[in-house]
Amino acid sequence: MALAPNATPTASPDAGDGVNAPDLQLFVFALFFIFGGITSLNDVIIPKLKELFTLNNFEASLVQVWFFVAYAVVGIPGAKLVKRIGYMRGAVAGLVTMIAGCLLFIPASQTATFSVFLLAYFVLASGVVLVQVVANPLISLLGPPRTAPSRLTFAQAFNSLGTTIFPYFGAILILGSLAKVTADQLSGAELGAYRTAETQAIVSGYLGIAAALAAVALAVWLFRNRVQGEQHEASSLAQGLALLKRPRFGFGALCIFLYVGAEVAVGSFLVGNLMLPESLGASQQVAGKLIPVYWGLAMLGRFAGSAVLRVVSPAVVLACNAIGAAVLIVVSIATTGTVSGYALLGVGLMNSIMFPVIFSLASEGLGKRAADGSGIINVAIVGGAVVPALYGWMADQSGLRAALVLPIACYAVIAAYGLYARRPVAD
Repeated sequence: MALAPNATPTASPDAGDGVNAPDLQLFVFALFFIFGGITSLNDVIIPKLKELFTLNNFEASLVQVWFFVAYAVVGIPGAKLVKRIGYMRGAVAGLVTMIAGCLLFIPASQTATFSVFLLAYFVLASGVVLVQVVANPLISLLGPPRTAPSRLTFAQAFNSLGTTIFPYFGAILILGSLAKVTADQLSGAELGAYRTAETQAIVSGYLGIAAALAAVALAVWLFRNRVQGEQHEASSLAQGLALLKRPRFGFGALCIFLYVGAEVAVGSFLVGNLMLPESLGASQQVAGKLIPVYWGLAMLGRFAGSAVLRVVSPAVVLACNAIGAAVLIVVSIATTGTVSGYALLGVGLMNSIMFPVIFSLASEGLGKRAADGSGIINVAIVGGAVVPALYGWMADQSGLRAALVLPIACYAVIAAYGLYARRPVAD
């Protein structure tokens, strides 16, 4: 967080023209790293909680439901808060809320109650939403509008860096601690004691995250006046939602819903899919350690994509990647063994540029409505709650592999948006 204290950046009169504060990009990269890593930890914790509370696939998906439903609840109010107090103070508010969510894992573990874990995830995610409401439009504004897709993709690479690092160590700390007995072999006081003991690894991990978030929040607070002269257009909820009437923005918001849903659905049940005999037949911990491959490929794709997007139409790149993701899932379903497992992991590479490109294409021409647009798009991230829950239900009915037809359908719609968005944005 090396922000130079001797230069005061200013927002341009028109937010669409950019903010003269290139050094703030380091701050935004750090935020992307943090909320990316925290979000990806869900993929490791889901199989842990599934075992501890003897959940089926749909019930296990409630972790993602409660995490991502926060986007629907907090997205628009979060945008209004950021417009009122500014980007930097909004980031602090989000970080403090994330700390509160981390601390809620203490009573969740002590009571060994699944519903309290879900509450902790909701509060944690509420803070993540606030941070994203700040980070996405701010990085888009830190430079010329023409290169916004490339710049946001590069920032998203730091998000992927977090999603690559956190799950690996999470798999060692959390999945590696599973006892030789399982929850379905216990009952009564023994079951409660087992759950409390086994969730201590989760608590320890999130307490460490809370300490790191506190340090970051303090640093951001010290630089809370870095951006001067921010201008946001005042608007009501109805006026904000009216943005959905713009075809490019409305279609883009739908694609954010579908993209996040597909990405989270694949990631949430990745461990389960890789453990299947017809796939890799891996153990739970080995499968958990492969989650960073999924997110690491997304990271590499974003670093590479930030360069590609400067010379190739973002809309065309989006369409190609969405088609590629669908093809890889088809290959995973149609094959077995190593090919099946690694084809599914390869979807991470195709996911790489999707969120930043969809966000940038949908947000083109919003100008002072950027905060409103960011809030609505953050509401659309609730797809991460809906699609995985539907995937879990389908998996309970027909199996994990058969349910992969759902993300295929999501990627097909995203490919169509890429073809549609090749046209210049209407004034």
